[in-house]
Amino acid sequence: MKIYTKTGDKGQTSLIGGRRVSKADHRIDSYGTVDELNSWIGLVRDQPVNDTRRELLKEIQDRLFTVGATLATDPEKVIRKPIPDIIPEDITLLEQSMDQMDAELPELRAFVLPGGHPSVSYCHLARTVCRRAERLVIALSEDSPVDELVIQYLNRLSDYLFVLSRKMAQELDAEEVAWKPRV
Repeated sequence: MKIYTKTGDKGQTSLIGGRRVSKADHRIDSYGTVDELNSWIGLVRDQPVNDTRRELLKEIQDRLFTVGATLATDPEKVIRKPIPDIIPEDITLLEQSMDQMDAELPELRAFVLPGGHPSVSYCHLARTVCRRAERLVIALSEDSPVDELVIQYLNRLSDYLFVLSRKMAQELDAEEVAWKPRV
């Protein structure tokens, strides 16, 4: 099977369900950004500091494929092959993981500047892409139905990535720089 189909050469693509839409459609931008986020999570997963979290990060990547498939599905069509859903337990897993990491971190008393170590910076980049994906999905939801759990999952995932960046900094003995606004 060839990867290229040439069907998108004029700026159109198909949703799951067959409807053709512009590649600039909010739905395409949303799931494209989720795909970008998934790539960043892969880079975060590949960092040696995350060896013990590798399986959880793979599970998050799997959930992001679920989110992408959900967003790529035409809400006006009945789909014959069911698409997996995000379920409340997916969000709970992120919350429990954050709680475990947070229990081992110093209390947060200020905003933290991204950086301190390349691995930590990758995690912050993933977090900001996650926030962008969340904003795009919320914008999409204003025009078209979007599963509420998808928005909740992306919101919680960005929180998870922030806590993970702090935990990675701690484990790498990297400096966590508090933002001190000039007065």
